[in-house]
Amino acid sequence: MAAKKPAAKKPAAKKPAAKKPAAKKPAAKKPAAKKAAVKKPAVKKPAVKKAAKPKVKRKPNAAFMKPMTPSAALGAVVGSSPLPRTEVTSKIWAYIKKNNLQDKANRRMINADAKLMAVFGGKKQVSMFEMTKLVSNHLK
Repeated sequence: MAAKKPAAKKPAAKKPAAKKPAAKKPAAKKPAAKKAAVKKPAVKKPAVKKAAKPKVKRKPNAAFMKPMTPSAALGAVVGSSPLPRTEVTSKIWAYIKKNNLQDKANRRMINADAKLMAVFGGKKQVSMFEMTKLVSNHLK
């Protein structure tokens, strides 16, 4: 067997000076070593119950309970005596149900008759949400 001779070194070729540096790649992440989970017996703490608050009846908002005088057009439906807003709304709904004025297809819409048309500003049909806004214009 013949011994290998070391290779002769060649002179290095000159590189052009205007080259951009290579973009650095993020280091490869090593997989995390999995450790065997050691199970400890769970210590349960007794649940601390909070003292139950005594139920207090809600106080109604004074603004809703203040009696307001309805206009003449609204008075034809609910009466002319001063009533709180909540009572006015209840009486209007009673009038709507008594006269069957809810739209059959869309129950959120109210079909106005002659008395309600004066309250609704001449509109033939009003949504129940718009109704409360229009009714509040008739309360003083």
